[in-house]
Amino acid sequence: MDVTPTVDLPEPRRLGPLARLAPEPMKVVLNWGRRYSLWVFNFGLACCAIEFIAASMARHDFIRLGVIPFAPGPRQADLMIVSGTVTDKMAPAVKRLYEQMPEPKYVISFGACSNCGGPYWDSYSVTKGVDQIIPVDVYVPGCPPRPEALLQGIIKLQEKIAKESLGERYGSAGGGRASAAALRSGLVTPPPAPTAPDSGETDR
Repeated sequence: MDVTPTVDLPEPRRLGPLARLAPEPMKVVLNWGRRYSLWVFNFGLACCAIEFIAASMARHDFIRLGVIPFAPGPRQADLMIVSGTVTDKMAPAVKRLYEQMPEPKYVISFGACSNCGGPYWDSYSVTKGVDQIIPVDVYVPGCPPRPEALLQGIIKLQEKIAKESLGERYGSAGGGRASAAALRSGLVTPPPAPTAPDSGETDR
């Protein structure tokens, strides 16, 4: 009977039971930076936009919470605040500008019209809530809501950012990355691919 000698391999070195918490401080620092540097892309569509402006003025001053109003454009913004009535004609523009914002991005639906259509919910031309076209993180009720309500909504969003994990936020159901088909926009279809010219000789 052939017996092969066993070789004792060195035990792999481990970091200890706290190794699973190693990424936690980095996540805390990144989330802290995101929650206190929110550049706002204001999508003011109706009277709720006046309440948004009031919240950014000196009396309420949401800049003290780390919220910077009036980003130069969607590509410099982290937070979209949709305030007012979203119509079916305006909905494609809202979605297109949302898709131009870099990740991670957040949305606050400000006011009853943005939440569910408000008093115009049964109109033929009003979208029944902005969440029909883009994902919403925080809903602020009211018609029109007070500036204090927007401050509370911003604080709730900051609490959500502090506890979030980007892997869970942007991962698919299986825990991996979302597929390209899931991320592709349904607004604009790509043009057809050009066909190769015929290599045969043509009559002159």
